[in-house]
Amino acid sequence: MNRIDTRFAALRGAGRKALIPFITCGDPSLEATVPVMHALVEGGADVIELGMPFSDPMADGPVIQRSSERALSRGAGTRHVMACVREFRSTDAHTPIVLMGYLNPIEMRGPEVFAHEAADAGVDGLLLVDLPPEEAAGHREVFNRAGLALIPLAAPTTSDARRDRMAAEAQGYVYYVSFAGVTGGAQLDTKAVRAPVHALRERARVPVVVGFGVRDAASAAALAPMADGVVVGSALVDVLSRAGTAGEAADAAREFMQPLRQALDEAPRD
Repeated sequence: MNRIDTRFAALRGAGRKALIPFITCGDPSLEATVPVMHALVEGGADVIELGMPFSDPMADGPVIQRSSERALSRGAGTRHVMACVREFRSTDAHTPIVLMGYLNPIEMRGPEVFAHEAADAGVDGLLLVDLPPEEAAGHREVFNRAGLALIPLAAPTTSDARRDRMAAEAQGYVYYVSFAGVTGGAQLDTKAVRAPVHALRERARVPVVVGFGVRDAASAAALAPMADGVVVGSALVDVLSRAGTAGEAADAAREFMQPLRQALDEAPRD
């Protein structure tokens, strides 16, 4: 088992739900990323999704788009992402790290080279928004040889046949997008999420987490009974964007996470 599997097994054994924050590498500053990652863990994060800045993040709303633009303007390319993961790993050998982003930077570098660099830095999985399951076999083979899990995205518009395929092939966890749209773009409708998440959990060999629309403790608690975890992104990225120094960003990350962690731990079990 890799770190993702180990972490979810421990959570399941403790009867807890995963709290998975997303941040953009290089924002609010190049120096802030690693301190923020450690602060997220201190605040209760179980897995960290680290966004790889990209110039055309089609699935992301304005908040994450702007964070990606700022990060790129500072020079937060692939090398910086790997350097941040490597630095984080020097003092945290256990928290799983998933790189989230788009296929283009990986193709530019070459999948084999990218996979080797990511694994060597201490990455555990990849979540690629624009890599459909029908075209993922070759990349999955490359990533798996390097010990990297390829994590699928499912959405309300995903067909039953594609959902079944994702469930059968899923590694690490399945990321269920709670609504059709971009990140940060709508209010969470827990009633609409319940049935598809339940169906995925029945079929998938791995945990199912829900993202998009998780903004605070209340929304995290509402999802806790129906999913194996929640992902929070835009709301956290927005808070971090207003931080000045790396220390302020770390404090903001820690303070943002703590109420969500408490809400997940106190919510009714499924």
